[in-house]
Amino acid sequence: MERTLLIFKPDAVQRGLVGRILSVFEEKGLKIVGLKMERLSKEKLEKHYEHHKDKPFFAELIGFMSSIPCVLAVVEGIEAVSVVRKLVGATNGRKAEPGTVRGTFSMSNQNNLVHASESVEIAKKEISHFFEASEIWEYNIDRIKSIYSPSEAKG
Repeated sequence: MERTLLIFKPDAVQRGLVGRILSVFEEKGLKIVGLKMERLSKEKLEKHYEHHKDKPFFAELIGFMSSIPCVLAVVEGIEAVSVVRKLVGATNGRKAEPGTVRGTFSMSNQNNLVHASESVEIAKKEISHFFEASEIWEYNIDRIKSIYSPSEAKG
């Protein structure tokens, strides 16, 4: 099973959408294995967004993301990274497909509600950047047989 990181950004928290958005991933069949609220430090955000450091919006992005606490989640499932990316939708909410999280709730490029890891490798790096190993949970869910066929669930 793959794992991926979700960061519910300040706009999702301010608008009271964290629960509604998180339910999209649960209803799809992804399992929440880590969940917490944290006010992200500028240092942690600068490391997370270092690939944007030379872009004109970098300072504004760091200020926005550190303005209030964010909710962070790790979800797990078969092909979790690609499934989550499809559910989230295009970065710019105005261009995101209807029915995606951003296509449903976002009108912005920056205030786009949620960050989702871009690849399996990046997800592993991001999860370890934001979560301690002790904050990730291993547990069985009974509904697994309703989500995947027996051959898929075996891996």
